[in-house]
Amino acid sequence: MASVGFDSDVTWSYLETTDYVWIAILLAVTVGPFIAAARNETSIALAMVLSLLLVMFVQFALSTFDSELFGFEPIHLFSVIPVIFTDSSTAGDPSQFHRIFTAAWLHADWIHVLGNVLVIALAGVPLEQRLGARRWLAVYALGFIGGNLAWIASHPDSGVPAIGASGAAFGILGAYMACWPEDKIEFPLVFLIRAWPVWLIAFVRLGLEVFQMYSVQSGTAGETNIAHMAHVGGFFLAYALARPIARGAPSPLDESGQPATGASRAEAVRSQATARMGGLKNDPWTGAGKPLQGQAARILTRLREEGDELETRRAWLEELAEHTICPVCEGEVLPIMDRGVCELRCGISVRHMRWP
Repeated sequence: MASVGFDSDVTWSYLETTDYVWIAILLAVTVGPFIAAARNETSIALAMVLSLLLVMFVQFALSTFDSELFGFEPIHLFSVIPVIFTDSSTAGDPSQFHRIFTAAWLHADWIHVLGNVLVIALAGVPLEQRLGARRWLAVYALGFIGGNLAWIASHPDSGVPAIGASGAAFGILGAYMACWPEDKIEFPLVFLIRAWPVWLIAFVRLGLEVFQMYSVQSGTAGETNIAHMAHVGGFFLAYALARPIARGAPSPLDESGQPATGASRAEAVRSQATARMGGLKNDPWTGAGKPLQGQAARILTRLREEGDELETRRAWLEELAEHTICPVCEGEVLPIMDRGVCELRCGISVRHMRWP
């Protein structure tokens, strides 16, 4: 997280039409990667990396072009400004609470964002494989929330905006340290990129933060725009709460060795997906008094005979979707992948049909 210059106290009442357009663009590039990841069942950690980079591209465009159309400055509206949360005239104002979250998507420059996405990619992806996507998002959020709260608590009178995903990046390290400290991940440390144990990476990175904080406070180092306290706050809040969150995750706590990225991980994911497959005995068409006929009925029979494996079930469900309609509204039936399991849903409303 970094602290940056600030020119004016911009609130929602200052916004113009073009500002709302830019806010919509920022929202789209922020959320878009996560929607794509959910649909394609790809890594949420990598979606976060893409989200942060896309937001930085928008920031770069806004700061590069000198015209009224590009006059919106997101840092004024979306950064964490401690005095806003501590001053009696603004403390508790719900219109400012969004800053705790939005500040984690803004960065001061490309070096700032690249440093954070490096940690999120290298440590975040293997941690996601251990935790699962939803739990990973929870500890990521703990990181940036802990970082922002620590910065506000340690600089209550500051009017300087603080931005960045550094608290979240340190939160990833804190959560990994709490749950699987013996894992080895590829990481740049001591000028070498190699597989280091998580506990060593966390020890070195956190130790450097504490040393830099001490240097600034003791006067042996000059002023800095790096919010070291936010890094420490993100690390320790995620560290403190990661183990309760990790209960029930794909990987058991304190499991030694590498995150299960190979055959063991694939087998675990497959086993979980297979356990979620619904039964095929009862179908929605018969239940609605409209039993399937002809080719659709033959496909349904083959599905029941061969649909005990994930791949064959998906193949027959996709075939069935092409030969039938929703028994409720007669709309299109779509094959949808949900956490590794294929199912048929009504294209108009999932309430009409979701089977098996």
